[in-house]
Amino acid sequence: MFGVVAHFDQNTELYIKQVWKELSNNAVSKYAEEVQDRRPHITIAGYNSDLDIEQFISDFDYFYESKKQLSITMSSLGTFLNTGILFLAPVPSKEFLTFHDNHHSFFEKYRMNAESQYLPNNWMPHCTIANRLNDENLKEAMSYCAKRIERISATIVEVSIIKAIYENNTCIKSPSIHMKALGTV
Repeated sequence: MFGVVAHFDQNTELYIKQVWKELSNNAVSKYAEEVQDRRPHITIAGYNSDLDIEQFISDFDYFYESKKQLSITMSSLGTFLNTGILFLAPVPSKEFLTFHDNHHSFFEKYRMNAESQYLPNNWMPHCTIANRLNDENLKEAMSYCAKRIERISATIVEVSIIKAIYENNTCIKSPSIHMKALGTV
C-alpha cells in the first residue's frame, strides 16, 4: 500500500507531535508510537500495492516540481463515526481543494489503483491525532484536545510518497520512499 501525504512546516509538526506525546503520557492514545516513521500529515491519495512505483515516482517528480507551498488553517476537531479516530480538520479552502483535485486529475491513469476514500468528492481531509480509541478514551482525547489545541496556521511544505508496511493486518511502518519539497510562495 502506498500513500501520497502532505507534510507540514517544522513548527506545526513539532506542535502536533507534542500533543501526541501528551496523549501517550496520559495513557489515552499511543498513536505516535504504533507506527515507525510516523509524521503528522494529511493524506492526499492512497494506492494499492500493484502500483508501478517507478513510473509513479517519475510522474510525481514531474507534477510536484513546480508546485508551491500551501497555507492551511486547522481549527476543528472531529471523529469518523464508529472508528475510534480523532483528527484535526483543515478549513476546506478553495486553494486546498484545488491542490487535491489537481493531484487526482494528473494521476488519473492510476485511478484503478486508488483508494476511493481519498478521491475528489469522497475525501475528508484530516490530520489524525489519535486512533484505535475505545469510547472512554475517545471522550477523554476529545475533551483534552478541545482545550489543549489552539487554532493552527500551518504550511504544507513537502509532499511524500509513503509505503505502509503491515504485519497481522496492522500498519507497523510507513517510511517515506520519495519526497518533494514544495517551492516557496
